[in-house]
Amino acid sequence: MSKRGLLNWYKLNNRSFFWRFNILPYKIMIAEFMLQRTKAEQVEPVYKKFLQQYPDIVSLSKARIKSVEKYTSSLGLHKRAPNFMNAAKYIINNFKGEYPKTRKELLTIPGVGDYVAGAIMAVCFNNADYVIDSNIARFINRYAGLNLTGEIRRKKVIVEKAKKIFKVNDQRNFLFALLDFTAVICKPIVPLCNECPLRKKCKYSPSSSHT
Repeated sequence: MSKRGLLNWYKLNNRSFFWRFNILPYKIMIAEFMLQRTKAEQVEPVYKKFLQQYPDIVSLSKARIKSVEKYTSSLGLHKRAPNFMNAAKYIINNFKGEYPKTRKELLTIPGVGDYVAGAIMAVCFNNADYVIDSNIARFINRYAGLNLTGEIRRKKVIVEKAKKIFKVNDQRNFLFALLDFTAVICKPIVPLCNECPLRKKCKYSPSSSHT
C-alpha cells in the first residue's frame, strides 16, 4: 500500500477538527467517546463546551451525572454519561490520574474499547500495534480484495493487515489520514474510486456489492 500516497492526499484534503490539535490522552478519549455513532461536525461544538466545563480528568471525576448527561443527550448518546465519569474515576483510582501506555491497561478503563485504546496509543503515544474501526476495516477489505462480509473488524486477517499498515513513523497523522480518506473517498456507499490516489493497486471492484 502506498502510505506516502495516502499521506500526500491527507496534506491536501485533511479535515480540521478541534481535537486533532489537543492530543492529550484525556482529550482524545473524550473526543472518541463523543464520536461513537455521531458525526464529527456534530461533535465539535459540544466537545468544545464540554472541555470548558471539564478541562481535565479531575474535574470530570467530580462531575454530577445530570450535568454530563446534558452533553451526551445532545449527541444522542443516551445512557453513555456514566462512561465518561467512570473512566475518569477509574484512571484516578487505578493509575494515579495518568493514562497507561499499553493497550491492555487502556482496555481496563470503563467505556474504552479496542478502537479507542488504539486511537489513544496512536495519537498520543505513537505506539499502536493497530487501530481499527468499521471504516478502516472496510478500506482494508476493499484494498486487499478480501471480499469479507458482515462484522469484519475483529477478523484475524483484518487485524494482521492493520498491524502492517500502522508500521509508520507518524501514526497520528496516518490515522487521521485513514479516517478522512474513508469518510471522503472510500465511502461505505458509492466510493469515489475514480478520485482515489490508491486505485492503481487497489483490488476492489466498484461494480461488486461487498463493502
